[in-house]
Amino acid sequence: MKQPNKAPRADRAAPKGTATPKRHKKTRVELDIEARERKRQKRHSGNRSGARTNIEGSNKTGSTQAQEKDPRIGSKVPVPLVVESKAKAKLTTKPVAKVEAKPRLTPEEELTKLENDERLDALLDRLDNDEVLSKEDQAYVDLTLDRIDALMEQLGIELGDDEDDEEREEKPEDILKLLKSGNPKDTF
Repeated sequence: MKQPNKAPRADRAAPKGTATPKRHKKTRVELDIEARERKRQKRHSGNRSGARTNIEGSNKTGSTQAQEKDPRIGSKVPVPLVVESKAKAKLTTKPVAKVEAKPRLTPEEELTKLENDERLDALLDRLDNDEVLSKEDQAYVDLTLDRIDALMEQLGIELGDDEDDEEREEKPEDILKLLKSGNPKDTF
């Protein structure tokens, strides 16, 4: 932005001890004239009209125009509109690495491995102590216990929890026998 140079102040320019002349306050007309002058100077900043569309070297000879390409013009390479078959591109295939199959464990071996799992033991101990497990740990415990149950069913192993069920079934029979016999206090 073009700004006029500032005139030196009168109080700085005048030596000490001399009287400084009063400043003359500009009138509205003088201020308007100065503003019009500044506006006229501002108008001339910037490019001429049409500078973007008109090429600078348009009046040169034809041989130089061929050398100087307009940077706004893009590539002239034709774009294929139909996709060609990709069978030609697949001729170079990479050899597939053979994946070695892990030896499958027998159900007995897998069950012993899961029962001796240190991480599972630690997580079950934390559950016994009423600690809250993270989602990942809880998912691991659930999956492992489900797999152990499936392996035990496959092998025909039953837990000792069934004995409790048998005792519960016997108690109602004992109660019925006591009621039929008469006074329940007699049997004690």
